[in-house]
This record gives sequence, C-alpha cells and structure tokens, in this order.
Amino acid sequence: MKSNICSILASAAIAMTLLAPASAQQVTLRAVSAWPEGNLFSQNFEKFVKKVNEDGKGVIQIQYLGGGAKVMPPFEVGNAVKTGVVDVANVTGNFYTNLLPEADALSVSTVPVQEWDANGTRGYINEIWGKKLNVRYLGRAVDQMPYHLFLKKPISGADLSGLRLRGIPIYRYFFEQLGASVLTIAPGELYTALERGVVDGYGWPVSGLFDLSLQEQTRYRVEPGFYNTEVGVLINLNRWNKLNDAQKEVLTTAARWMEDLNLQNAQAWQEEKKRQAAAGIKTLELTGADREAFLKTAQKSVWAGIDKLSPQHGPKLRELLVKP
Repeated sequence: MKSNICSILASAAIAMTLLAPASAQQVTLRAVSAWPEGNLFSQNFEKFVKKVNEDGKGVIQIQYLGGGAKVMPPFEVGNAVKTGVVDVANVTGNFYTNLLPEADALSVSTVPVQEWDANGTRGYINEIWGKKLNVRYLGRAVDQMPYHLFLKKPISGADLSGLRLRGIPIYRYFFEQLGASVLTIAPGELYTALERGVVDGYGWPVSGLFDLSLQEQTRYRVEPGFYNTEVGVLINLNRWNKLNDAQKEVLTTAARWMEDLNLQNAQAWQEEKKRQAAAGIKTLELTGADREAFLKTAQKSVWAGIDKLSPQHGPKLRELLVKP
C-alpha cells in the first residue's frame, strides 16, 4: 500500500518539476481523499478541487491523487497530512481521533459552519488542529447530515438491549449505553454481516445505503437522527505557511463556497428518505421520553469522552459548537 502512494507522489514530483519553468509562480498541492473518487463523502471535496484549479490558474493548483484504500488506508490519511506526505486531505475527524481526540466534537456540532468565523469557532479549531495535528482546517466538506440507526427488526423504545449493532468509535459508547453490543465491521463487509445475522443493524449517515446495497438487508430507520456527519478538508500547516496571500485567498474562498454546498442538504435528505421508503424501509419514530433519552445519551456519550481526554479544550469546544 505504501509503495502505491510513494509511486504516485514520485510521479507527481516529476510532473511538477517539468511544469515549473512554464509557471514559476504557481504552486501545486498534492491531495487525497479518505474515500474513493465519486463517493458521497468525496463529492464536495472534488468540487472544491475543481474550483481551486479553475480560479487559481497561474497561482495555485491541486493535483488530486485519488482516494480510498487504493491510495492509502483511510485511517492513515490524518497522519499523512500531518507529516506532509500529502499537502491536502479530505477526511473525517473520526478517522484521526488517535492523534486528536477533540476531532469528534465536530460530529456533534449544532452551530452551522457559516457562523464559525463570527463566533470564533474556526479560529479556536485551527489553534487546536495546528498545535496537535500540524494542519489548518480549511473547510467542512460535509455538514448537516445526521446519522441514523438502521435495523432488520423493530424496537419499541430507546432500549437497545439484546441487539448486535455495527458501530464506529464515535457512537460505539452511545449504542452500548442503550444496551446494545457493538461490533467493528468494515463498511464493505456490512452487507454480508446483515445477511448472515451477525448484526441486527448499524449506524449510518442518512445517505449512502444504496452505494453498498444495504437497503436490501434493512427494514427500519429509527427517527430521530443523531450527530452531524463531519468531513473536513485539511492542509499541512507547514505548506500553508509557505503560501502567499493570493494563494491562501484562492483556497479560503473555495473552501467557503464548498461549505455552502451543504445548505440544501435538508431537502436532499427528505428525497433520500422517500427513496428508502420506496425500497421498503419503514420509519420507527421515537417519541416522548424515549426520544429524549435517545438524543441525550447520544450527546452525553461523545462529550464525556472528549472532556476526559481533553479537559482543556472540551468545555470550550462544546460552548462554541453546540447551541444552548
């Protein structure tokens, strides 16, 4: 796997050398995504790359090396941009919490990213990300996308006792607090795990089921949704600091433009839910005390972990990222 990325980067370096005389002032950044090209979680990033390359001709360009495991393992992307193996990365904070435990805070944010500049959130995030991960958080590629619990069999309340669920670290403790047992299963293996009865359900963003044909093994979607799926575009801090003002402006303008692509997500998710219903997935709506317990446990489970691992930054991040 490492030989693949090294080969790609070597080719990129040669290409940059050949192009240098023609555009001496132009800088080219090497970028990867933690997901394959065209994947739901890569799409806004790929639009960002296209915009930078269109607006930054003669100033700054991004060479997109691709994404997913064929380029590098997703959980290595955070370290790759930290160390400068790549200059720019499209990756969720959930993939680099081993390096930056505060990153999970972005997945429970309720303050829109469009308010992050005015209320000081972006500056505080960049202070932490810069010191601990050696990156600048350029922009949020995925926002306003809730997770949901999807099941093969119904539940009657917030009690998940007896269920075996596929989970990832950010909501493992949440599911366990409600009584479920949680298994770590790669996304590509989830269909088979559901088909064979290894798990009874899974947590997943509201969109993306059809990419893996999961709708064929899913009967119910639990409402309400929880958390706020986060994917961010990071740039190596050393690389950022070497850019001139014009180059930084192109990246920043494109990043804000990218963030606004998420403003229509609520409508898109309604269409996604209609598609799920047409595929036979029924809605299980939690109400009253069950709804309150479900959402309260979801939030408390994440913030408890952040506060434990980062008592210095956890409370401040909650103040900035969560609406009262």
